[in-house]
Amino acid sequence: MLSPSLMRPRDVVRVGGTGLRARPMRAFLSALGIAIGIAAMVSVVGISASSAAELDQRLAALGTNLLTVGPGKTMFGDDAYLPDESVGMIGRIGPVQQVAATGTVAGAKAFRNDRIPAAETGGLTVRAAGLDLPATVGATLRSGVWLNASTARYPAAVLGAEAAARLGIGRIGVNVLLGGRWFTVVGVLRAVPLAPELDTAALIGWQAALDYLSFDGHPTTVYTRADDAQVKAVQAVLAATANPGSPNEVEVSRPSDALAAREATDQTFTALLLGLGAVALLVGGIGVANTMVISVLERRPEIGLRRALGATRGQIRTQFVAESLMLSLLGGAGGALLGSVVTGGYATLQGWPAVVPAWVLAGGVAATVLIGALAGLYPAVRASRLAPTEALASV
Repeated sequence: MLSPSLMRPRDVVRVGGTGLRARPMRAFLSALGIAIGIAAMVSVVGISASSAAELDQRLAALGTNLLTVGPGKTMFGDDAYLPDESVGMIGRIGPVQQVAATGTVAGAKAFRNDRIPAAETGGLTVRAAGLDLPATVGATLRSGVWLNASTARYPAAVLGAEAAARLGIGRIGVNVLLGGRWFTVVGVLRAVPLAPELDTAALIGWQAALDYLSFDGHPTTVYTRADDAQVKAVQAVLAATANPGSPNEVEVSRPSDALAAREATDQTFTALLLGLGAVALLVGGIGVANTMVISVLERRPEIGLRRALGATRGQIRTQFVAESLMLSLLGGAGGALLGSVVTGGYATLQGWPAVVPAWVLAGGVAATVLIGALAGLYPAVRASRLAPTEALASV
């Protein structure tokens, strides 16, 4: 009894690629649909991973051991205040490494000159600052110098990055009007990620604020660096230490947690974009299925001839499933490459490390295999059910 010959893997690849070579433009357009879906998924996950890696690097450089203490509300809903001695008391906590404070000068605004209407404040504030502030919050100077024991007693100011931009000041040595008093700019800070409130502030010495702007002397924000292993313990006692009489009127926060929360918000947006990428991938799969159905209809004579020469139904099914898989894998490989290029380009423009997780590439390949198998299954079954005489009759 005769038995049909078996198709070796290279035979499957050869007959599967026949349809793709015969209609290259159609194959390209069908694979393009798959490529767009895979590229969207890879690039979305890659950009999100690159952003997370950049955040990790920033936190590693800035440190996650910074804690801030500020006044909250009284039981009657009024604004509370921190005692003048709160900075010194916090500094006596054992695991605390560095302490610095700023105090908002009530009613004082920053202006470039005295011709600007008082209502146009630009959202800028004037703050008294301790000398250890840059080291504590990780601030660096873009130009000039920070306040010292001498300049902190005189009308000298250091501008935050955004404050300098809004005032139109790009160099030191110019005068600005702070609280109705002229101060000389001696420095300009770079942006401070862990203390963004400093970016829109004009910072002056504590004693200068007392002498020239009627500052009340109460700190409004105390920045604290603690031992990495003791951050939670220090955070638990900060409120009672800063204001022993009313610890419930003190707010304690960890700026790095705010950055992490923002990253979590970005993850939600990433999930939405992934959903859109999945829709694009589904549309591409439908395009592949449509191409395979049309291919079966156009190649009925070929199917009939192969059946008449002894090809089994299983071999016909294998041929068309292999063609669908090759078409999908072609689109998947192109999409993974395109997505990686997009991720690398965007990360480079943003100054981030380019990260494309291996699991998303593996998932993209698995998705293309699944889509290729599903898209080619129905056309392959339909092709295998054609009787040789019926197929040849259509020649």
